[in-house]
Amino acid sequence: MYTVFVQIELVLLLFLCIFSWIAGVKASRLLYSRNRERMHRKASKLLFWSWFLAVPAAAIGGVAFWMQQSFDPLFWQDRLFIHAPLVLLPIAGIWLMAVPKLWKLRKMTGSQADPADIEASSLDASVYQKAAEPGLVVPFQIMALGALTALYFALVPPIPFQWIAIAVPAALFLAASAGLWWRHALRCKQIGKLEVYTVPALWKRALTMTGVLAVCAAAIAFLIDYGMKNSHLPAELNMASGVAEYGNGTSTADMSTHQHHMSVGGMNTTTGSKAKLVSVTDLTGPRTGTPDRQFTLTAQKQTVQLSSGKMVDAWTYNGQIPGTELRMKEGELVEVTLVNQDIEQGVTLHWHGLDVPNAEDGVAGATQNAVMPGETYTYRFRAEQVGTFWYHSHQVSQEAVNKGLFGALIVEPKEPKVSAPVQAERQAEQGQPAQSVQPARLQEKDITVLTHVWKNAGFALGASDTVERMTIAPGTPVRMRLINTDDWVTQKYTLVGTHFEVAAIDGTSLNKPDVLANTHLELTTGGRYDITFVMPEHPVFLSVGGKQDLGVFMTPDGQGDIPVIPATVPFNALHYGQKAATPFDENSKFTREFTMILDNKLGFYNGNFDFLYTLNGEVFPNTPMFMVKEGDLVKTTIVNRGSVEHPMHLHGHHVLVLSHNGKPSTGTPWWSDTLDVRPGDTYEVAFIANNPGLWMDHCHNLTHAAAGMTMHLMYEGITTPFSVGSSTHNHPE
Repeated sequence: MYTVFVQIELVLLLFLCIFSWIAGVKASRLLYSRNRERMHRKASKLLFWSWFLAVPAAAIGGVAFWMQQSFDPLFWQDRLFIHAPLVLLPIAGIWLMAVPKLWKLRKMTGSQADPADIEASSLDASVYQKAAEPGLVVPFQIMALGALTALYFALVPPIPFQWIAIAVPAALFLAASAGLWWRHALRCKQIGKLEVYTVPALWKRALTMTGVLAVCAAAIAFLIDYGMKNSHLPAELNMASGVAEYGNGTSTADMSTHQHHMSVGGMNTTTGSKAKLVSVTDLTGPRTGTPDRQFTLTAQKQTVQLSSGKMVDAWTYNGQIPGTELRMKEGELVEVTLVNQDIEQGVTLHWHGLDVPNAEDGVAGATQNAVMPGETYTYRFRAEQVGTFWYHSHQVSQEAVNKGLFGALIVEPKEPKVSAPVQAERQAEQGQPAQSVQPARLQEKDITVLTHVWKNAGFALGASDTVERMTIAPGTPVRMRLINTDDWVTQKYTLVGTHFEVAAIDGTSLNKPDVLANTHLELTTGGRYDITFVMPEHPVFLSVGGKQDLGVFMTPDGQGDIPVIPATVPFNALHYGQKAATPFDENSKFTREFTMILDNKLGFYNGNFDFLYTLNGEVFPNTPMFMVKEGDLVKTTIVNRGSVEHPMHLHGHHVLVLSHNGKPSTGTPWWSDTLDVRPGDTYEVAFIANNPGLWMDHCHNLTHAAAGMTMHLMYEGITTPFSVGSSTHNHPE
């Protein structure tokens, strides 16, 4: 509903701009009526335009009022205090000033003289002076200026409220309004001095209008050129540079680097004390010891065939799509060697959702340099978390992931899980005592499902763009690991033929999950769900995207038909499962509190004019860095004022979801590393700052990240020797 009202307001503002401009032109040209009958007719039409403009203006005010009743202030502050006044005050001016004058002028010109009688139908200078009064003409023109200014604020929202961002356009609006009033007052005064007013020739009026338009065009061209030139990203930029924000209402301060109080030698210029600075290169995994698991991933270009026979020109790890699945046990020391064979743009390995030490995070320009062709790089870390994760290149990420540089990463528990057969479950459902069934122990069937959209080939499960078929014995416990690697696609999964549980979200197990049926899962870009069930004695189908020709078809005997997909309801994690103890909750005392506002605006980015996706009103590198200390308990309120969803991914940490749209989480603790924030959403999340480093926090719709929707979580005292920019090889997004 929020998106609908945002779009309605934009349409209304555009409509009002166009038609109030037309009305303003008509009001200004009322003076050019050559006889009484034309003046009377034009005055009548302007009265109609007064009604015509009042409807969208009132609707815009209504939208602002509705939002004020339904949403938090961040959603409606600008609409109620800026947009609405800019259209409601001018329409009030039309009705209080222009309309009475129009009625009077209409009455003055309302005689029924024969149009053929030139003397009877002619107008004297006093009537022309009435038609030129600024109180009649200017309110219509101010209406156009107000609608245009409101449209500007809708397309370039001043959120968070920055008075300079509001003051400059508002001052231009007031100055233009005053200039119009002065111009029309002067014109009216000049006409009053004439005994006979002669309507200017058309060519003179056209020449004047051409001059005005030429000046406006020149001003616009200058602003566009200025904006393009000043939007180019620096040739080299240290990733610790930016705007430091400390939370708890502390004002943001512009700094050339986050070492805002540090001088050469690490002296704190505020306190005078010696501060210890730590480079991200020191925040490594274990450098010594024999690894329990060793992997080599070679990045190379390869033409790969999908199951349907379609060919894909891909970037691959080890010549396959997806890349080799990496499986390891909890607590194991893992060593991964990355080899770049021929990817000219460079590659890295980022372990999405696995909270590794900062130096192992694999972000070009932040924690390492991109690995160029012919180079190698080794990552070492301990697999501390059990769950479903994935890896991908964090160098030119949008293109790299789109073309295939990704794969699954699974951390298994130290001891494999075993389950009783389906007969025990069924007898329990029927009220029979569970102890009457012998607890045979079966190995879990583990299935990884990575969904992806391949260019010119469409949706697929990894390299399979048809239905995958599996034979699974009845009674076998099944775990399906769903991983959505698509860019800007919220993927839909529907399990048909059995009830199931959502066992984990983003690699974290859920507490006492509820049994679900006729429920579909919507998984954001980068997110993961683990679902579990016991294989029944009839077929089960996992539909991907609501389709019957794409998914996983599981049968006890290899026989049967794909079942019809029933009507389903969406899964809601906020109230799913049962509560359990957590290190903190919504009532805890937080050390730092931040607000992250997701929005859209028209603007320039790196020399291009585009519809930008912003964080707190800015795009990289002007987005804020949230500054924390190790041990801080951090709360972040995420607000999406924009028109599209944003899966926000914080590296190196999992956040606990405290509430969604004002409703507290009442189910299982919901820990997430990739949170889908939809238009109109407000999430409150929190985490403990227990993994020092420089961590990216960005939208995992990588199209958005590549256009500047990225920021950082920075621990105080951390530095990085790495840089991004056109003069470097490092381009993380």
